[in-house]
Amino acid sequence: MQFQFNSDSSVMGTANVAERIESAVRKKLARFESRLTRLEVHVSDENARKGGGDDKACMIEARPRGGKPIGVTEHAAKVDDAARKAANTMAQRLERILGKEGRHKHDPRPDKEI
Repeated sequence: MQFQFNSDSSVMGTANVAERIESAVRKKLARFESRLTRLEVHVSDENARKGGGDDKACMIEARPRGGKPIGVTEHAAKVDDAARKAANTMAQRLERILGKEGRHKHDPRPDKEI
């Protein structure tokens, strides 16, 4: 699974932040790794230098194999908290979407004998 991290200029886009967020997101979504081709994480500070509560945003887009992209966005006061919340929401959404596929696969219809 490919992982891409993006940040705007108002969020410290250092390797340390990127590594922390990538590690946390990969850990939370590890059980879906074989069914995803790519994860994109975008973090931003919506107020930039103005400050304010819950102004850090984290958007995660997951691309399932052979399916449509799934996206979630969460906000928090800190980038790491926003990423954690977004990873939790993404895990719930992937479980709901990908989990249904596994639960609803049926055996082929048996041939009728007359």
